[in-house]
Amino acid sequence: MKVCVFFAEGFEEIEAITVVDLLRRAEVEVLTVSITDSLKVVGVHGIPVLADIIFEKVDFSQVGMLVLPGGIPGTPNLAKHFGLIDKILKYNKAKKEIAAICAAPTILGVMGLLEGKRAVCYPGKEDQLKNAIVTNNMVESDENITTSRGVGTAIPFSLRLIERLKDKKTAQAIKEAIVYGEECK
Repeated sequence: MKVCVFFAEGFEEIEAITVVDLLRRAEVEVLTVSITDSLKVVGVHGIPVLADIIFEKVDFSQVGMLVLPGGIPGTPNLAKHFGLIDKILKYNKAKKEIAAICAAPTILGVMGLLEGKRAVCYPGKEDQLKNAIVTNNMVESDENITTSRGVGTAIPFSLRLIERLKDKKTAQAIKEAIVYGEECK
C-alpha cells in the first residue's frame, strides 16, 4: 500500500520528513506529493525539498493513506487545495487512512471529519477540531483517522502510522533501530 505525504509551501519540515523517513525504513512505499506546480517546495524554515511527484500526476488507486504535515502557512495552503480536499472527503467516506499532525488536524476538524472522534492538534488550535473529543495524548487514532500534536510528536506519530500500515512488531523494530524511547537508554 502506498502512502502520500503532501508538501505545501510553508510545510513543517520535521513533521513531513520524519514520516517519510520512518515509513521508508519500515519498507512502506511513500510518495512525497507537491500540491504546487513545482516539485521543489520550500518549508516553513526555508528548507527546499524536492517532492517525488506533483498532485495532478498521482494515481490514487494504489494509495491507502493520506498524510498532512502541519506548519503555517503550510496548513492553510493544504486547506486551499480543492483536489486534496476532495481526496480527503473520498478517503474518509471509504474509511481509508488519513493522518494529520500539528495544525493540519484543523483541516479535518473544519471539514467535520473529527466529530465525536478522539483527536489532538497543535496546542491552542483545539477549537478548530469541531466537536472532536480532544485529548492531551501525543497521538490519537480513532477509526480511520490519526492525529498528532507537533514537531515533538513526529516520531511517535510516524511509529503509530507504521503500526496501522504494518504492525506493532515492525513499529517496535524501527523504534529500537533509531534508538528512541526508554528501552534505548
